[in-house]
Amino acid sequence: ESTDYPVYSYLPSSPPSPSNNFSTTFHSVLINFSAPGFSPSPANLAGNTKSPIHQPSQKMSAVSGKIVGNVFVAQTQTRRFGRRRECRCGPSYNRNHLLLPFDGSKLAAWGGLSSSMRFIHRHTLPPIHPKNNYRASFYCNATASAATAVPNLSKADFLKLQNGSDIRGVAVDGVEGEPVTLTEPVTEAIASGFAAWLLEKKKSDTSRRLRVSVGHDSRISAQVLQDAVSRGIAGAGMDVVQYGLASTPAMFNSTLTKDDTFLCPADGAIMITASHLPYNRNGFKFFTNTGGLGKADIKDILERAADIYNSFTEEHLTKSRSKASESVNKVDYMNVYTSDLVKAVRKAAGNIEKPLEGFHIVVDAGNGAGGFFAAKVLEPLGAITTGSQFLEPDGLFPNHIPNPEDKVAMKAITQAVLDNKADLGIIFDTDVDRSAAVDSSGRELNRNRLIALMSAIVLEEHPGTTIVTDSVTSDGLTTFIEKKLGGKHHRFKRGYKNVIDEAIRLNSVGEESHLAIETSGHGALKENHWLDDGAYLMVKVLNKLASARASGVSGGSKVLTDLVDGLEEPEVAVELRLKINQNHPDLKGGSFREYGEAVLKHLENSVASDPKLQKAPVNYEGVRVSGYGGWFLLRLSLHDPVLPLNIEAPSKEDAVKLGLSVASAVKEFQALDTSALDKFVQPS
Repeated sequence: ESTDYPVYSYLPSSPPSPSNNFSTTFHSVLINFSAPGFSPSPANLAGNTKSPIHQPSQKMSAVSGKIVGNVFVAQTQTRRFGRRRECRCGPSYNRNHLLLPFDGSKLAAWGGLSSSMRFIHRHTLPPIHPKNNYRASFYCNATASAATAVPNLSKADFLKLQNGSDIRGVAVDGVEGEPVTLTEPVTEAIASGFAAWLLEKKKSDTSRRLRVSVGHDSRISAQVLQDAVSRGIAGAGMDVVQYGLASTPAMFNSTLTKDDTFLCPADGAIMITASHLPYNRNGFKFFTNTGGLGKADIKDILERAADIYNSFTEEHLTKSRSKASESVNKVDYMNVYTSDLVKAVRKAAGNIEKPLEGFHIVVDAGNGAGGFFAAKVLEPLGAITTGSQFLEPDGLFPNHIPNPEDKVAMKAITQAVLDNKADLGIIFDTDVDRSAAVDSSGRELNRNRLIALMSAIVLEEHPGTTIVTDSVTSDGLTTFIEKKLGGKHHRFKRGYKNVIDEAIRLNSVGEESHLAIETSGHGALKENHWLDDGAYLMVKVLNKLASARASGVSGGSKVLTDLVDGLEEPEVAVELRLKINQNHPDLKGGSFREYGEAVLKHLENSVASDPKLQKAPVNYEGVRVSGYGGWFLLRLSLHDPVLPLNIEAPSKEDAVKLGLSVASAVKEFQALDTSALDKFVQPS
């Protein structure tokens, strides 16, 4: 640490010990270089003090580092910095193995790098320019050879990781107030819990070893967690098939595909992802050939995991690494998945080899796992994909959040469409189970518009079918589906699994439904095994383009724009989040959920006494009310101490009137933070 020049390498001559305040499970090494006009070389990185970068006269921003859990986080006092990159090192510890030079403008492994060092990505870095202050950091987690005793965790600690039908937690330290909850032992226990659950479900077929596929998105903790998951599965006596970078829909498909070459079908599948959450988070989604697991299944797995975790010993953790090495296979399943998507579009166009030839389509993957769509789906179909952006996986998400609901993300893909004069833009979330589009004029096709588009496509194929959506869809969408398209709109609860399960239930009682879709971009079709697949949604859109061209209809994406013509859209549409202070005495020792329900009940009673407001006759979540030409919905969040308030109206004045109705009803609830609502209703 220096105020005159940065530390270029921090390479202890031997693995640090616990007494040096390093993690006893991991020791971490940071290689950091930063200099104007300097290309690092092995000699310089090894400590050549004659290098100009070591001269105090060349003042640089001070770099400080701190050990946080199992990651060494570098902090700098300047905002001018390059990209952070991560590599992960295996058990061997060798000073020389950690010296990395430039090879032109590419960073490459140098000298006698051991086979245990694996780059998550090989990045092309901008060449160093004399006028630029370039900084690059490499974070290495080298697993120490000695296992450590795992800290005690209760069943309640594990159950806190449940997020509906997913598991989510903090996997990377360094964010204040967010301690790591998905450690390697916890992850291994969760995987073992899934294996035990799966074995019980598949008990009728125990004549062979069960097989579990494992994939991950682009998060920086992905590789570490994949290894821990593999140990948990292998330790339970099952075979592991690692897919590496994959999409959530592909993981489910691996339980359906029948192809011995790719070790399919898998009996179960695990996707390591936390969707669009920040870089320090991660989590798991689980599948069998019947679909994604539900809330009850996740609770069961976590309870099993808690018992397994508390039985771990140092000897067990050591042996699990050995078992994993004997039971893990690696295949490129994404080739199978993308090939199926390509076949689906060709089939829809009458088996034309390149049905999208001449179409210019740009993709924005947000540095998540969806970059494959440009080269492996669109280009084989003949589409031009120049102008596609952020296709390279980068778990720090440096450009924008991979989220089709995010305004910055949608602005990025819209600008890419306009700048490249493209026919269509496609954007995915991190693990590709959500998507949205942009037409050639720059009009966003997400949220209600995406639902309207997909409803139009599905109702052409299945006239009169029921479209199941989440609770925050607009009244204009209901009118569009029922009056213009001739379908039925069944507005249900928030949560993609809730929407999908409701569509399945309707079919089971004789009400035909072929589409379940959320405003978030989660969409599942009956024809695709009710899997929420962002890539498959876009395939349905591409099918429409391809089939229109095959029928002699031209005009690029205008065919899509025409499909949503007539959708009434509000002038004002906002979502405000009213947080519940769980420490406020107004809760009187109760839970935030109980308090939130009391707020909703009071609002419901208040609405009943206001002749200008009308409660929705059919509603499955919260309190939905129409009035002043618009509507509002106040509901309790599925997982957090928050009451989201959605308001849509034909004018700001009408929206404010709706907001004031809510504000008046909830003002006596002192634990409710209404600051967002108060600001919204204030005169402008």
